[in-house]
Amino acid sequence: MGAPLLTIEVTRLHAGCARLRLTGDLDFDSAPELVEAAAAARRDGHQELLIDLGGVGLCDSSGLSALVVVHRAGTGAVRLSGVGPQLQQLLERTGLVELLAVERSGGDDLREAG
Repeated sequence: MGAPLLTIEVTRLHAGCARLRLTGDLDFDSAPELVEAAAAARRDGHQELLIDLGGVGLCDSSGLSALVVVHRAGTGAVRLSGVGPQLQQLLERTGLVELLAVERSGGDDLREAG
């Protein structure tokens, strides 16, 4: 049985901002899909991105790398929501929690990013 496929649902939240809701595994095979979806959203005028990771079961180093690429490739803010305990631990251990804006579990409280 193969790994769950990654699906990405893009929703316009307001002018210039879109949510990318991920479901499945963010790994070596699927990370390029996130990078492309973010680039497409930006081409459509959405510079600010909210990446909802609540449906992600696994995120490996390729997935973390894709998040960094998306962050560095744009001019608008990139925020992460729905970050589970395991992914939060990965972000903390790799120092990416200092780079990426991570919403706390309440959803409204955003951790400032560098």
